[in-house]
Amino acid sequence: MTTPIETTIATKTEHEIPGVLLQKKVQVTVVGCGGTGSAVAAGLPYLHQAMIALGHPHGLDVTLVDGDRISRTNCVRQPFSESEIGLHKATVLATRINLFWGLGWKGVPHFVDESWGHETDILVGCVDSRAGRNAMTRTQTYWNCHYWLDLGNNADSGQFILGQPENQRNKTRDLRLPTAPELFPELINAKLDKKDRLPPCSALEALERQEPFVNQTLAYQALAMLARLFRYGRLSYHGGFVNLRTGRTTSLAVDSVLWQRMRTQPTDYALPGRNRGKVVRP
Repeated sequence: MTTPIETTIATKTEHEIPGVLLQKKVQVTVVGCGGTGSAVAAGLPYLHQAMIALGHPHGLDVTLVDGDRISRTNCVRQPFSESEIGLHKATVLATRINLFWGLGWKGVPHFVDESWGHETDILVGCVDSRAGRNAMTRTQTYWNCHYWLDLGNNADSGQFILGQPENQRNKTRDLRLPTAPELFPELINAKLDKKDRLPPCSALEALERQEPFVNQTLAYQALAMLARLFRYGRLSYHGGFVNLRTGRTTSLAVDSVLWQRMRTQPTDYALPGRNRGKVVRP
């Protein structure tokens, strides 16, 4: 009688997590607490609990950052109520998570600019403009972190990409994961923001411009990837492209040849719309 076992292809290239992240409390900073950011924030306690259950000594310590306040329109697609209108998103989410889970995570009601210097291991970007993403790349936080996980979406599709900024921590690594803007430079081209549509002014308009659950789908795909990274210590992919219109999800392999081709050749990726300043597979 044979026993089925999980095997991996020996020739497959895999990324290995820095060993220090398996020994210390992992600092995570989520920038942007809107549709995608709030979904990421809501899922992080589950990742924290899973890491502890699987033997990680400390789990996560999370900081949520967003200077935006809750509006009436936010109460349609984002997890906020009318009683919270006018309050800061980051503070509301952190308080809610802490009360439910008994955690001490932080909410910082400020926008991130070049002066931001919060120390973190994993920077999670869920901003709604290319200018916002560009600002993150010029902070001390970005230049000190181990990983930058960038998420973004259009009306019915989007992508999540885990990269390692070319900083003091990562620049000597043999197989450094490229960041989202290294593969798609337009993601930080603030001039393209001018071509995007303005924010929706009503709840109906918000729903017409974006399919329900696109934010949650991206967030949980990204969180599942992080869960695998911490559980197994390695990844054969470091992102993916999701299209709710076609029901198709395509992974982004850890493959230096693929990265080089994406950097040097024109792509057939569609330019993103305003809603997250992204490039997504058609």
